[in-house]
Amino acid sequence: MSHLYFPNIRRLPSTLAGISLSAMVAAAGLSLTGCQNSESKPQTNNGAPNNVQNSPDANIEAKKLSGEKMLADFDNISLRSAINSNNATTSIVSGKQAISGEKSLLVHTKTRDHNSAALNFEPNEAWDWSQYQDFHLAFDIANFGDESVDINLDISDIDGNTYTRAFVAPVGVTWTWYAKMDGHDQKEPAWASDNEFNFESGLRSNPPTWQGDHQVFSLWGKKHLNLKGITKISFSVKGMLSDRQFTIDNLRLRPNPKMDKNFLSGLIDEFGQNNKVDYPGKIHSLEQLHQARDKELAELSDQAFPGRSKFNGWADGPRYEATGNFRTEKINGKWWLIDPEGYLYLSTGIDILRLSNSSTLTGYDFDQKFIPKRHGEMLISEDDQPLNRVSDDALPSRKLVSQTRADIFKWLPSYDDELGNHFGYRRETQSGPLKHGETYSFYSANLERKYGESSPESYLQSWREITLKRMQNWGYSSLGNWAQEEFYSNTKMPYVAFADIIGDFGTLSSGFDFWHGVPDPWDPLFKTRAEAAVDGVAKQIKNSPWCMGIFLDNEQSFGRLETDELHYGIVYNTLKEDAAKVYAKAEFTRMMKNKYGDINKLNKAWGKNLASWDEFAKGVEPSFNSKQQKQDYSAMLYAYGDQYFGTVKRALKQRLPNHLYLGSRLPVWGMPIEIVQSGSKHMDIITFNLYEEGLVPSEWAFMQDIDAPALIGEFSFGSFDAGHVHPGIVISSDQEDRGRMYKSYMYSVIDHPSFIGAHMFQYMDSPIPGRAYDGENYNNGMVAVTDIPYAPLVQAAKEVHAEMYQRRWNKN
Repeated sequence: MSHLYFPNIRRLPSTLAGISLSAMVAAAGLSLTGCQNSESKPQTNNGAPNNVQNSPDANIEAKKLSGEKMLADFDNISLRSAINSNNATTSIVSGKQAISGEKSLLVHTKTRDHNSAALNFEPNEAWDWSQYQDFHLAFDIANFGDESVDINLDISDIDGNTYTRAFVAPVGVTWTWYAKMDGHDQKEPAWASDNEFNFESGLRSNPPTWQGDHQVFSLWGKKHLNLKGITKISFSVKGMLSDRQFTIDNLRLRPNPKMDKNFLSGLIDEFGQNNKVDYPGKIHSLEQLHQARDKELAELSDQAFPGRSKFNGWADGPRYEATGNFRTEKINGKWWLIDPEGYLYLSTGIDILRLSNSSTLTGYDFDQKFIPKRHGEMLISEDDQPLNRVSDDALPSRKLVSQTRADIFKWLPSYDDELGNHFGYRRETQSGPLKHGETYSFYSANLERKYGESSPESYLQSWREITLKRMQNWGYSSLGNWAQEEFYSNTKMPYVAFADIIGDFGTLSSGFDFWHGVPDPWDPLFKTRAEAAVDGVAKQIKNSPWCMGIFLDNEQSFGRLETDELHYGIVYNTLKEDAAKVYAKAEFTRMMKNKYGDINKLNKAWGKNLASWDEFAKGVEPSFNSKQQKQDYSAMLYAYGDQYFGTVKRALKQRLPNHLYLGSRLPVWGMPIEIVQSGSKHMDIITFNLYEEGLVPSEWAFMQDIDAPALIGEFSFGSFDAGHVHPGIVISSDQEDRGRMYKSYMYSVIDHPSFIGAHMFQYMDSPIPGRAYDGENYNNGMVAVTDIPYAPLVQAAKEVHAEMYQRRWNKN
């Protein structure tokens, strides 16, 4: 459930729309300068300035900006920096096409045929903003196209660090966006992890600290850049299914307005909603919640979706060999699932049909002597645990540990309140405001409010029944990953099962260990723990034909593609280790010794000066010196994947031979080709987690060579029009736009010959104050925290599912 991507943007020559910058400047006038003083322009309704008068850098006041400092506009003939674009064309526009009625820069991205595009502002000498404090970067964005544009803002410094934030350009709207560079809430938690996404508040993006304009949303990277040298400001897009356009103007620095010190206080109301804004669909009373419930229940039915078989296959389509379980087959050049009765089947579902990820940290904790400790024999990771309310013995030791977190909530019940049963506890977190602490699930509390409790937790049984009706009515063919085990006994919806392989086996570093280090698959204990994980799943699914397949592990950090050191990171870092202590290092040593025999032959191939294989075994300086060395690293990485996936597959097939192995849910940021190739030998279906607008054909052409069925395990779109302070990784302009983007994504999957389905992440929104385990606080649900469905998404799902089988069958 990790969602991140660091763009690797190739720099192209500094040209705009095929015209040299010097010619463009001479013809139209262009200002892209160092830091300049400017008088305030008359303001339009959207806050965009109408004119800029530039003056020398020497007039900049120390520490506190006195007004706007223009970095780039397109009105004047002044050029001190380079602008370059990647997979995009640019042109100067004026009049009604310009943002403020003068001149602006229009950017057309070539993202139908390319996976990424960017507009980069790069000064000839790095911008020095170290003399300023309490300020932000602002810019004006308009979109005169016909689709919204999700844009990443990447700011880089002289130390090689980048901070990535994001925003959206809605159709037909001109907005001023801003990104804080210093001051206000730009603080990380005191115990910030190496991969810290969150602010001190525990949120991945905070609500605004002043009113006016639009704050960009924080994603990842180094929040505190070296302001002594800002080397690049990049506006990039990725993973889009069509060409887009946006217009930009007035890139400038501004002083932060006075900070609202209470920007977090009372943020969350008693229903878990944003208390500080109103929006359509917001619940204000228990009566209103019940009215919404009654309206939906009157429209839900027990009827199966039209044209479906017993297992939700294509009842009106051709029929193939029935084995009593799900299997895969390639038919007319396209991969398909075949359901237990022999009907063609595509798996569409929704992840997280459970309460485990619905809770948020409250700012309270307990004496640790009352908290059961985790141990190496456990089968369920902390993130997958249920609410886990503490024992009554622990309650007297409850204490406030974060005033900031506690103040976020306008209301929390007492433990003896009728809704006090929705408290929980997290013994460890991956990132966020606290290492461990008390949690509360507003979603779970709203289920009790909504469906009532005639017997202990009867509201959960009502919720499961209604959820299954929703899945049928919305046209889904399966339940996605991380569904409650109680769903496994249903006979309406196929499902997938999951287990993490956890234990005290050795781990390796890839150089980017997001959730944790990767397993050492040559450690005998890894095999033992893989078998234990499968045993646990086998007890849950009871050999049911309704189980489509099984995921084992999630989003391992197998390597990134930005550099060779990260691509081959598992090998690169393991080679430094002692083979006497690390199983994988012993195997890599064996491989290289078998290949070269004489250490001098390896020295020649790698450009090293090792005295013996014993020295190699004790630890190698792994830096790259030759092409052959990189090829050997590739072979060792392939061997790693072969051992990892092979070990897991053998454990699964020995116990559940009739169920499909769906892999480890490869994130697009962690899927070196060697891992995909080696894994494809063992996985029945390769699963990818892809947070983009869909499958860009050029980016997924490699699947033709892999020639194996594939599944999307996670994707989502989010907006900020329903109270969320962070929309998510892929940003929509509103809920209607979420529905449009959902359809486009699903059609890109249905139309791809390798892919046999996609599961959306997730069923309910992430908590606005952040998921307890890692602070994720996205608008990524099919339903809100009040368990009320988002109507545009529901309608989009129905439309997709009504035609998906016929569409795929007829697609050439």
